[in-house]
Amino acid sequence: MGYWILNESLSVILVLSWLGVNFYLFIDTFCWYEKEESFFYTRVILGSTLAWARASAICLNFNCMLILLPISRNLISFIRGASICCRGPWRRQLDKNLKFHKLVAYGIVVNATIHVAAHVCNLERYGRAQSAGAQGLGAALSQLGGAAGETYLNPVRTFQANTTTELLMTVAGITGLMISLALTLIVTSSTEFIRQISYELFWYTHHVFIIFFISLAVHGTGRIVRGQTPESLLLHNVTICRDHYAEWRAAAQCPVPQFSGKEPSTWKWVLGPVVLYACERIIRVWRFQQEVVITKVVSHPSGVLELRMKKRHFKMAPGQYILVQCPSISSLEWHPFTLTSAPQEDSFSVHIRAAGDWTGALCQAFDAEGQALKEPWNLPRLAVDGPFGAALTDVFHYPVSVCIAAGIGVTPFAAVLKCLWYRCCEAQPPLALSKVYFYWICRDSRAFEWFADLLLSLETRMSEQGKTHLLSYHIFLTGWDENQAIHIALHWDENTDVITGLKQKTFYGRPNWNNEFRQIAYNHPSSSIGVFFCGPKALSKTLQRMCRLYSSADPRGVHFYYNKESF
Repeated sequence: MGYWILNESLSVILVLSWLGVNFYLFIDTFCWYEKEESFFYTRVILGSTLAWARASAICLNFNCMLILLPISRNLISFIRGASICCRGPWRRQLDKNLKFHKLVAYGIVVNATIHVAAHVCNLERYGRAQSAGAQGLGAALSQLGGAAGETYLNPVRTFQANTTTELLMTVAGITGLMISLALTLIVTSSTEFIRQISYELFWYTHHVFIIFFISLAVHGTGRIVRGQTPESLLLHNVTICRDHYAEWRAAAQCPVPQFSGKEPSTWKWVLGPVVLYACERIIRVWRFQQEVVITKVVSHPSGVLELRMKKRHFKMAPGQYILVQCPSISSLEWHPFTLTSAPQEDSFSVHIRAAGDWTGALCQAFDAEGQALKEPWNLPRLAVDGPFGAALTDVFHYPVSVCIAAGIGVTPFAAVLKCLWYRCCEAQPPLALSKVYFYWICRDSRAFEWFADLLLSLETRMSEQGKTHLLSYHIFLTGWDENQAIHIALHWDENTDVITGLKQKTFYGRPNWNNEFRQIAYNHPSSSIGVFFCGPKALSKTLQRMCRLYSSADPRGVHFYYNKESF
């Protein structure tokens, strides 16, 4: 419970605040449309579904205002660098930007569903009020608008009209259909299953959001829901005149009521975020024009491609990531990759595993499978946007950090370890970080080869500087065959590990996280410990549970703060 309060209380407060604003907007708007005198005659035809449609619409506006903010990477990086968010739980909230983006998307889906369902009922009631057998006040209201000087209330204008056809001939109907189709495409292609089998499908369909926002801004201009005008309310007292509808055209005390559509307001909600996001894209276009020089291409085992690049005025921090585009593969797609170089190096690098259509095409374009290196001028052109901040940039802010990687998830930690190596080499101010625990779990022994050189140089440098206490690393191999097992057994007594060449021997199997966390908590009884992870969701849940289990309820005790790499 103590861990939850320390780590999740702010997230819960923010989510409850978001829910509270949604409920307030919904209830306040619902009550207003249920009581507002100018919509009395509209309620005669539509009943309470008028209020359901308008209340869900205002919540849709609110959530559409929010949906673009969590994916404005430059804005988040700017806030991350601001002093107000440089420490503590507020900064960790920025790492949950994609979770909030999804949460707001669920809010849009729920309110859109209510809005569509309410308008389906409204359409049916409009048609019923205009039917040949309709009688009473509703029928009288539906017949208004045919004579000179009259305005209509019911958008279904004739007895024989097909309500669906009538709707699709209006601005509101056409844009409503486009909004619904765009939202359906975006949501269905955003499932984890689709993203895993075809990231490109997810990427392209997500950009239907442009049609979504344009249609959303235009939707209200149709003014299909109408109410009595303020001028008409002064002349036509609803309380008195509603029972004398047969005399409206004859009685001076009850003239024919006049109606108009409500002013569209969606654009007021979304204009700011849309302009902000447009600036985000303009910055990307500007960065796309900047030259990126590829200085080195290395093909590593297990289908890992290393690209080393240079770009004018490029500044980075360990743990940040960039977006990469290769125009020869796709002129639209940008893919995120964590930087694996240190800020002290004169170039920056990424390691890319061929795990999908785009990454596979990139490795093929750079001839990663064949070892023949192309001349720099023969290499495909790359564009780079960023760098952007991520959870791992906080690793040096804790006195103790635990870095856990699974498979290719080790790439974010390469920059951290390289930065640690430079700190050991150079006379720099002492670090707040006094201990790093590094865990790497991998099923393929060949994957260790490209990373072992870095660990070996770091191991040697720390030994020379007398700082061997700074880094404790544990490498776990989860997959091997019989020949490897025999080879490992034969060389077990050697001073260096047979797989990595390091002094620290490789472990075989999976870590016992209970033992690992218990030992770390015992070694640092009164410390704030940052836990940083990059890897699969199942292991993430396990590590989050370990952080919760081994954090002390005493504010003076040990506390584990969980951070997951996501971009």
